[in-house]
Amino acid sequence: MPCEQPDSGAAPARYVLGVDVGSTAVKCHVYDRAAAIRGSSYRKVESLYPRPGWVELDPEVLWSQFTDVIKEAVQAAGLHMRQISGLGISTQRGTFITWHKRTGKPFHNFISWQDLRSAELVNSWNNSLLLKGIHVIFTVLHFFTGNDRYLAPSFLTFSTHQTSMKLSWVFKNIHEAEEAAKKNSCCFGTVDTWLLYRLTKGSVYATDYSNASSTGIFEPFTKCWNPTLSNLLSIPMSVYPPVKDTSCNFGSTDSEIFGVPIPIMAVVADQQSATFGECCFHPGDVKLTMGTGGFWNVNTGEHLFASRGSLYPLIGWKIGEEVVYLTEGSVSDIGTAIQWAQDIELFTNVDETAEMAQSIADSQGVCFIPGFQVSGDDPYLCASFMGLKPSTNRNHLVRAILESLAFRNKLLYDIIEKKVHIPLQTIRADGGVSNNSFVMQMTSDLINKKIEKPANVDMSSLGAAFLAGLASGFWTDKEQLKKLRRVEAVFEPQKDSEEYKPAMDAWLQAMKHLPHW
Repeated sequence: MPCEQPDSGAAPARYVLGVDVGSTAVKCHVYDRAAAIRGSSYRKVESLYPRPGWVELDPEVLWSQFTDVIKEAVQAAGLHMRQISGLGISTQRGTFITWHKRTGKPFHNFISWQDLRSAELVNSWNNSLLLKGIHVIFTVLHFFTGNDRYLAPSFLTFSTHQTSMKLSWVFKNIHEAEEAAKKNSCCFGTVDTWLLYRLTKGSVYATDYSNASSTGIFEPFTKCWNPTLSNLLSIPMSVYPPVKDTSCNFGSTDSEIFGVPIPIMAVVADQQSATFGECCFHPGDVKLTMGTGGFWNVNTGEHLFASRGSLYPLIGWKIGEEVVYLTEGSVSDIGTAIQWAQDIELFTNVDETAEMAQSIADSQGVCFIPGFQVSGDDPYLCASFMGLKPSTNRNHLVRAILESLAFRNKLLYDIIEKKVHIPLQTIRADGGVSNNSFVMQMTSDLINKKIEKPANVDMSSLGAAFLAGLASGFWTDKEQLKKLRRVEAVFEPQKDSEEYKPAMDAWLQAMKHLPHW
C-alpha cells in the first residue's frame, strides 16, 4: 500500500516523538535533532487476568495511557504540540483486538501475546494428522525444489504465543465477532492498528510490514496475509488490515486529541524498532535486547532465511523499495527472573546485583533454572534453584540467576552462528538488563565477541523516532542516524570461555534433570 508524502508546505518543527507501548510500560520520549531526549513520560501497563492462563489489556486504559504520556512528555520538554514534526509508534507484538467496523466497539479486551487460552487448540493442531500431512508434503516439495519457501511449513508447529491460534479461538468462541466477520464488518488489529484507528477517529485502518510479519499469519516470502493458513484456522481474510511501509505518512492525529494534528510518520514492532534504533542497518549486524524477555535479531539484508528450529524470519522494516529481513531467536524470563529476586528481597536495588555476583568467586555449584513463563504444553514447568547447600547465601543465589542469563545467551548465539550463514558483525545490546555489567561481561566472554551498550537503552522508542524522522525529513538518511549513536560501554572478551565450562556444564545438567522432577 503506497504512502502519502508529508506536507512540505508546513511550518518547520524541531522535535520528534517516539512512543513505545511495551508489555510492562508505555513510554514517550521527545527527541531533538541530535537524538537527545528533551522530555519523557512513563506509565506502567496493567495486565488483567480474568481466568487462569488468560492475559488481557483494557483498551480504554491503554488508550488513556498512550495519550497521557504524549501530552506529559511534550509538557516536560517545555514544548507545544505545534513543535512536533512527527510521531513514531513502537508496539508490543502479537497482542491484538477485534472490533466492529462501523461502530468501532471492541468485541473483547486486547488479548496479550502472553495469553494461554488457545492451549487446547494448539495441542489439538500439533497432534493432528493434517499437520503431519502438511509436514510431509512440504518436506517433499523442499527436497525437490530446494526453495526455502517450503522449508518453514515442513517444520510448522503452533504455539500459544502466536496470534493466529488466539484469533482462531476468537471466531470460535465470541459470537458477535464471528457474526460481524460473516458480514465483512469485523476489524482485526494488533496494538499499532488499533491506535492508528483511534488516533485518526477511524479514518486510517492499517498496519506495517514489521507488525504484520510478527503475527505468524503474514507470509514474509510473498509479503501477504496467508490465505492457506487463514482457511485452515477458519479466519476470514476480510478481517485483516492493509499493510503499509514502516516509515511512512500514516495520516495525522485528529486535532481534538492533542489540540493540533500531529503527523503519524512511523509504525513498527518493538524488536524491529530496537534493531533500527541500534543502527543495525547492515547484514550481519546483531541487536540483543534484554528486557522482560531476551531477543537476538540478526539483520540478514534482502535475504529471508526460513524458520530453522528456534529461529524464525521477520520483516525488519520496509522503507520504499527497501525491505530488510531479520532472523530472530528469543528466550523468556530475563528481566522477569531479576524482578522476582527483588520481590523476594534477595536484594534491594537492581544496581546491587552485579556487585553481589562479583563479590564471590563462583555460585558454589548453585544453578538457577528459569521457568516463570507458564506453558500450555507443560503445566509442570517451573523455575527452581538446584545445588543449594547450608553455606549458600544471597550472593550465590543472585550470581546463579545472572549466570543463567549469560548461559542462555550463549546457547542462542551458538544456534544463530550455526544456522545463519552470514558473518556476524557488531553486537549491540539494549533493554534494562543490559545495564548489568556482570551479565554483559560474561556474555561477551562466552561468545568471544565485543558487545556495545548505548547511553540510552530505550531503543524501541528511539527506533520509532528515527523511522518517523526519516519519513518527515527531520533526519535525512541512515548515515546521519549512525552519527547520532552514543555508546556508553563496550564489553570485550576478558576470559577464555573454557573457564566457564564447569559452571555451564553443571547448569546444563540441571536443565536436563528439571523436567523429571
